[in-house]
Amino acid sequence: MRLDSQIGFVTGGGQGIGEAIALKLAAHGCDVAIVDINPETVQGVRKKIEALGRRAIAFVGDVRDFDGAERMVKETIQRLGGLDILVNNAGISPKKEGRKAKLVEIGEQEWDRVLAINLKGAFNFSRAALAHMIQKKSGRIINISSITGITGNSGPVGAHYVASKAGVIGLTKAVAHEVAPFGITVNAIAPGVIDSPLRQKSTPEVNEAMKREIPLGRFGTSEEVADGVLFLASDYARYITGGVLTIDGGWKMV
Repeated sequence: MRLDSQIGFVTGGGQGIGEAIALKLAAHGCDVAIVDINPETVQGVRKKIEALGRRAIAFVGDVRDFDGAERMVKETIQRLGGLDILVNNAGISPKKEGRKAKLVEIGEQEWDRVLAINLKGAFNFSRAALAHMIQKKSGRIINISSITGITGNSGPVGAHYVASKAGVIGLTKAVAHEVAPFGITVNAIAPGVIDSPLRQKSTPEVNEAMKREIPLGRFGTSEEVADGVLFLASDYARYITGGVLTIDGGWKMV
């Protein structure tokens, strides 16, 4: 599944799932731009991409910034020569003392912040990337949602997270329908419980309880989510659009 000479952009690419996705794309031939809020981790990932022999750009920024998204995408196109694959991965899942926050415990500010990062961020970068992709009549957009966005069963995450990830799936389907005539595919991945930095914010008791509910008996890995992105970015998925790929170990069979 080679992606030689293609150019990718990964939001939230400084750690966890985003880092795994960026490195997976690079290992299969992509030059990659990444953005993250943390300047230290994003530069570390940039160096890893370059160590794989690929060109890399590391942006420090906030995906909520509409103008910033457009600027970063334009700079990527100018410096790397185009944009073929956009992965909207950036997201947060705030906890309440290591457990999920109940709706009555979620304040307006926290609700707005989660929706802005998880959903508006995907809108910002998709809108910026599509101006280029529509012009060249090709492209892949892959949005990282969550299995909770399908089931509505929030499990270890709050209603603000579930609502944002359901919104990502709705955005995926709407945009997929809109841009299909231009040869652009838009799909989502819905991970289950992934052993990532977000998971470490839950208590050991919550994590063990979740693991017992997974038929395959373990948490997923960031690498396994990255494998799903690689598939959807490749020609093997050229006739798939508006889809949602679940990577959850059978946790929420629907």
